[in-house]
Amino acid sequence: MSFLDAPRFRAAFIALVFFTLFAGDAWRYAISWVGFGVVVVAILAVSVVLLVRAYRSGAWTWPELPIPLVVFLGLATVSVAWSFYPGATALGLIATWLAVIIGASIAVNYDWARILRGLSTALRVILGLSLLFELVVSLFVRRPLLPFFTLADIDSYETIPKLLYWSRDLLFEGGKIQGIVGNSSLLAMVSLVALIVFGIQLAGRHVSRVAGIVWIAGAIGGILLTRSATITVALVVLAIVTIAILAIRRLGRGGRAGVYAALLGLVVAGIIAVVAAREPLLAVLGKSSDLTGRLDIWSAVIHLAEQRPAVGWGWVSWWIPWIPPFDTLAFESGVRQLHAHNAWLDIWFQLGVVGVVVFGAVMLTTALRSWQLAVDRPQVAPGVSERYTALSLLPILLVVALLVQSVAESRLLVEYGLALVVILAMRTKLGTRATG
Repeated sequence: MSFLDAPRFRAAFIALVFFTLFAGDAWRYAISWVGFGVVVVAILAVSVVLLVRAYRSGAWTWPELPIPLVVFLGLATVSVAWSFYPGATALGLIATWLAVIIGASIAVNYDWARILRGLSTALRVILGLSLLFELVVSLFVRRPLLPFFTLADIDSYETIPKLLYWSRDLLFEGGKIQGIVGNSSLLAMVSLVALIVFGIQLAGRHVSRVAGIVWIAGAIGGILLTRSATITVALVVLAIVTIAILAIRRLGRGGRAGVYAALLGLVVAGIIAVVAAREPLLAVLGKSSDLTGRLDIWSAVIHLAEQRPAVGWGWVSWWIPWIPPFDTLAFESGVRQLHAHNAWLDIWFQLGVVGVVVFGAVMLTTALRSWQLAVDRPQVAPGVSERYTALSLLPILLVVALLVQSVAESRLLVEYGLALVVILAMRTKLGTRATG
């Protein structure tokens, strides 16, 4: 047996992959972009080998790949032909295909139980190190901390934009902590995904009750210490979805119409409530009327998207800040922004209406397969039905979390977001196949 097949290697590899996808900035801040590049190349090399081996073993075939996902990746790739910035598109495609290959390798080599375990390990490390990191900064450093390696030109430490700090030393001041990922919004998302993962593990008895409760408390602590309005909304939506799924499972096929009608009513009522009471809601969520500068960014992106509405300006994923139009497109708190803070506006800007439709098909088909897995075909096996009934919630809850975040962030299109989309799309399409 090759070391690539050893259970310990497989478990360590998937945990490293998820850690790097969610905490890439931790690598970049601690060991530089060069060090991060070495880590990524190593992960990519193993991913390619595992992907090819899985293909040769028949774990997946080309016709089984999700068609909308293939079309979207093809559209992004060929957009270099009409791109306003072909060099940047080529660079963006490298980053995109890295995430896609790594995500595809995980999808065809690991089943849902192993994916859950890998996520759990990585998220525990990120959360644990983040809380320890912030504690050390507040107890011993006692001032904001810059990354060990930074690309920013710093003339005076007194005028450094707060967004450039690795930690702003706010643990004991009630501020939003950033953790090892260096970003409170990202740490909030990590905490949300951790809450999903730890909750499923506890419900499915994958971990002891004490361990499950402790880590759920840690995830809740991360959410409270980051105070993200987006994650607050996501929690409400996730709760509604979970309750609906459990109700449908209990009622069976005959009672589903009532649940779906109730869900539709909640959606309509929610939209009306948000529109009618948007100002008080923003105040409760701690957001300004311009959504912390997002409205200005959205306006600028929409203005550009309208100039090339059909197929966009060309794919780029993260914006490249030193080339037009990104060099003057959007600033927030003294820092040039690298995305539109809305994945769908970013897609419209980069790949036009065609891109929005195709990527929408990716998410819709993945969501439908995930929903079906949760309500119709939980992976039940004799003696472990409770474990796998809980586990079948993982795909749909991850899809919902990503979709809610996509309204306020563009991370759906890069790193952990894109990799998770690939994993979810392929894993739900392959079903019980490719469960190495």
